[in-house]
Amino acid sequence: MRISTFFYTLKQGIINIFRNKWFSLASIATIGACLFLFGLFYSVLMNVQSIVKTAQEGISVTVLFDDGISQERIEEIGSLIRKRPEVSDVRFTSADEAWESFKEEYLGEYSDGFTENPLENSASYEIYLSDVSMQPALVTYLEGVEGIRDVNRSEIVAATMTGVNALIAYISLGIIAILFAVSVFLISNTVTIGIAVRKEEITIMKYIGATDFFVRSPFVIEGMMIGAIGAVIPLGIIFVVYNQVLEFILTKFSMLTKLLSFVPVEDVFRQLLPVSVALGVGIGFLGSIVTVRKHLRV
Repeated sequence: MRISTFFYTLKQGIINIFRNKWFSLASIATIGACLFLFGLFYSVLMNVQSIVKTAQEGISVTVLFDDGISQERIEEIGSLIRKRPEVSDVRFTSADEAWESFKEEYLGEYSDGFTENPLENSASYEIYLSDVSMQPALVTYLEGVEGIRDVNRSEIVAATMTGVNALIAYISLGIIAILFAVSVFLISNTVTIGIAVRKEEITIMKYIGATDFFVRSPFVIEGMMIGAIGAVIPLGIIFVVYNQVLEFILTKFSMLTKLLSFVPVEDVFRQLLPVSVALGVGIGFLGSIVTVRKHLRV
């Protein structure tokens, strides 16, 4: 494409937006509203995922060993566990450490009467997973390792966390699909009006030898610009709203920060900005290209 043709196409796309300003504003407003809802949902989703991830990091599988097992074998088992792809961290607790922790937490000064360690065979590995959904596979493996007498795990908690992750994914896909369909429909209507208004002009351009690409490009540019504008406006609003809400929560409910970790706005927008702009431009492109092919037959 020549530079002059590019600027002509861009100019015509901008003119189309102002020529059908009410429909363009309606499309921008609809895309903006859809992407605003998407941005809010995305921000909440990131925080929920952060909370779920933090909760997952606290879920562990505990391994206890056979009586009389040697320290060398315990270390071999630890080496085998660390090689597993689903394992993120392994912490060893010796029998003496287990007894000291038990005394401090439950017995206090009453522990003086014990001359021997009653938890002599309580050495253990505490295993943390990078993906809690892989817990069943890890447990099955551990139960087959020689020297391990017991594997303690939180099946209900792990299943709940896995279910929450799946539910979040399904809800995300559903909401994105609905917003995408609504936005494409609005842009399609706007481009259709633009084609109807310029039908006679387009016919003349075709008669004098204009290519299909030359005729159709302004409408595609129009759709993409509407999508981009409709994406940028809600992003600015979400940035301000997110900061204000986060500041309000941290000020009024400071105790929540000890239980929940909120994602900073910079981290949210590092992903939300390119995703929203790509969605806006993509919606504009798809809505306009489909409409142009359907209605522009001259």
